[in-house]
Amino acid sequence: MENRIESRLASCKANNQKAFITYMTAGLPDMEGCKELIRAQEEAGTDIVELGIPFSDPAADGPVIQAASYRSICQGTNLRKVFDMVDSLRKEGSGIPLVFMMYFNTILYYGIEEFVKKCIETGVDGLIVPDLPFEEQPQLADVLDAYEGAPLLIQLVTPVSGKRIPMILENARGFVYCVSSMGVTGQAADFHKDVLQYLTEVKNVSRIPVMMGFGIREAKDVAPMKSVIDGCIVGSHFIKLMEESNYDRETAKEYVKTFKKELNE
Repeated sequence: MENRIESRLASCKANNQKAFITYMTAGLPDMEGCKELIRAQEEAGTDIVELGIPFSDPAADGPVIQAASYRSICQGTNLRKVFDMVDSLRKEGSGIPLVFMMYFNTILYYGIEEFVKKCIETGVDGLIVPDLPFEEQPQLADVLDAYEGAPLLIQLVTPVSGKRIPMILENARGFVYCVSSMGVTGQAADFHKDVLQYLTEVKNVSRIPVMMGFGIREAKDVAPMKSVIDGCIVGSHFIKLMEESNYDRETAKEYVKTFKKELNE
């Protein structure tokens, strides 16, 4: 059974297009507003939306996403409400691939098997769990493998993954998330000094699309890497843009359309 992420990325490849992925914090400006923003992005051509599940100690996230996560928690956002929102989105006919970016403790607390079943039931297509190292993934991966239609566990690699990259990507599905700088999310286009060499190494061993994330604001930020990557991910900048525009749908659509157009010029 082909996953929505794989279908969309295969379509991008067939059309010789680079994929564009956005990250947004679930529950902002509120649950209904969050759903509307996803719909707006789907209309504008975003290929995949990463939904950050708010967590009290988001170790991989920079100040922008941490602050957004805190605000969302203060408004009462929790995993159950996010599932309800995704379920509602799917019932309204949305087909955009959705990835939960979340911390493992949230999954453990919900119960791994129950969590996986709920993802299948509501239509979650992928998971990114930044605090779950490759060696510690079987506890989750084994349950995902046991259920047809379960979300894909997206692998993260960094500029220091080095010799571990072939091992991490051996059975990977969906796309590989290439962290382009050391540290946390949201640093301004301050990519690792050997970023091109690192991305090339990943591309050489990856059977799945290679996506670059961390520190990207405009399409021109990734222009030097375009020949190597299959697409890119924007998070902190998109969140800031939404905050500054009071979560305006048209602002979101305009940003997505412009970025995707320039990314594919």
